[in-house]
Amino acid sequence: MTGGFVFSEKPIELEAGKGAYLYGADGTEYLDFGASYAVASIGHSHPAVTEAVRGQIGQLTYVQASYPVGVRTDLYEKLAALGPGDVDNVWLCNSGTEANEAAMKFARSATGRSKIVATKRGFHGRTLGALAMTWKDKYKKPFEPLAGGIEFVPYGDGDALAEAVDEETAAVFLEPVQGEGGIHPASAEYLRAAREATDDTGAALVFDEIQTGVGRTGSLWACDGVGVEPDILTAAKGIANGLPLGTTLVNDRIAEDAGDHGSTFSGGPVVCAAANATLETVVDEDVPGNAAQVGEYLRGELEAAVEAHDLPVREIRGVGLMIGIEVKRGANRVLKNLALREQVLALPAGRTVVRLLPPLTIDEAHADQFVDSFVEVLG
Repeated sequence: MTGGFVFSEKPIELEAGKGAYLYGADGTEYLDFGASYAVASIGHSHPAVTEAVRGQIGQLTYVQASYPVGVRTDLYEKLAALGPGDVDNVWLCNSGTEANEAAMKFARSATGRSKIVATKRGFHGRTLGALAMTWKDKYKKPFEPLAGGIEFVPYGDGDALAEAVDEETAAVFLEPVQGEGGIHPASAEYLRAAREATDDTGAALVFDEIQTGVGRTGSLWACDGVGVEPDILTAAKGIANGLPLGTTLVNDRIAEDAGDHGSTFSGGPVVCAAANATLETVVDEDVPGNAAQVGEYLRGELEAAVEAHDLPVREIRGVGLMIGIEVKRGANRVLKNLALREQVLALPAGRTVVRLLPPLTIDEAHADQFVDSFVEVLG
């Protein structure tokens, strides 16, 4: 039996990758503008990550987290230093959904409350707790009943959010840019309204930066770009450039009474080595700055191409290298043609949005290649 009963496998077998490209078993080269949902943040087979992983796996593959290990301690310190403001207490896990599960538990323990406010169109993961905070019935219905105490409000509506957050609210969960929901960036005013509402009631503000973090939006964390500091920040995907790692960062208020939590594989040394190399590259090479610059260029070229060729596109939105193209025809058909006719890989975000999450190290030539292929498919 294969994984096909869960994953709908595509008719492209891949066997290698380098930088912004993946290579099929038949030798075909594909421009990767999905990065496996933002995972290959600094490109496939990055030499710094490869060297770090090879060195660590030959020294110590795994020891559980109650025993200090230098490479894990280094990662704790890096994340504490890089976290927004005073959000500098670090929990390591294996995925984004685990990071959000931990955030949910930590917030409930620290506040002594149970209610969670989340947003319509939001996506926070597929395990039962995180799934309960996810809006779309497609993901939830087969697995109900889920965890209770979740109230959904319209994304971007500060008044509705403020009305929902009360003295029984443990946490507000927000994506600074909704990913699965169609690439919808929040305004700075909305995020500030969320901060004010949680400050007024003592609830925790949680920013889910699973997809936006590690430089994707043009700053290390999306919340840095708008100057709003959460109580809890979750990250995963691109943080270890392809190895499974998630993290929940919390401020002292949450850390002081976070409750009992654990994970067998929290902070495995090999994965920590990959994360250290990834974060060092992101900071030393100003990868967020590149994402901001190339992302602006790519959006501009797409907008010009849509106008010049009268392409069936409703809207282009996003920030940095997190871009959504809302098309007038089905996104999946566009993606299929991009892959099979143009050898360009991208992602859907719902039925009508083509989602671009390329490696953050791409340059303008890669952007031009994508735009040319996009015009060929839609034109």
